[in-house]
Amino acid sequence: MPHLWAVLVAVVVAGLTGVYLAWTAGRVERLQTRAAAAARALDAHLLRRAAAAAVLAEKRYGVELYAAARIALDAVPEEREAAENDLTRQLRAVRLDPADPACGAVIAASRRLALSRQVHTDLVRDARAARSRPLVRVCRMGRHHPWPRYFDIDDPTLALPADVPAG
Repeated sequence: MPHLWAVLVAVVVAGLTGVYLAWTAGRVERLQTRAAAAARALDAHLLRRAAAAAVLAEKRYGVELYAAARIALDAVPEEREAAENDLTRQLRAVRLDPADPACGAVIAASRRLALSRQVHTDLVRDARAARSRPLVRVCRMGRHHPWPRYFDIDDPTLALPADVPAG
């Protein structure tokens, strides 16, 4: 009879361990998937901002802003952060009028980009933390996905002139 209890306890412990491992693997997978989706959303917002900046530059602000926007649109992944930071600097150097639809589009795109960047950073942090746990590393639970990577750019939020209320 005591032998039966030991077997029963071993089966229960093995079952609970299996459930915990499955739950952990699912969590790692969900975090990886969400981080990848956030990276795609961030990329889309970067492209929208660069396109809006290119349109604005063609209408009003000229060659330097247009060049920075085109470089950001055409940048390869290894050069993307530097190109986006340069575009942010160029946008901050011009006086944007929120009443102008082209300026308003750039301001709105920059705000959405800032939010998307924050979401991406939070999800990458969570995915990296989950993948860094010893049990996850030992069981190689995240091996099917590349290591989540931060996208390190300056805050893309554009300051409005002091005499213009934020919309």
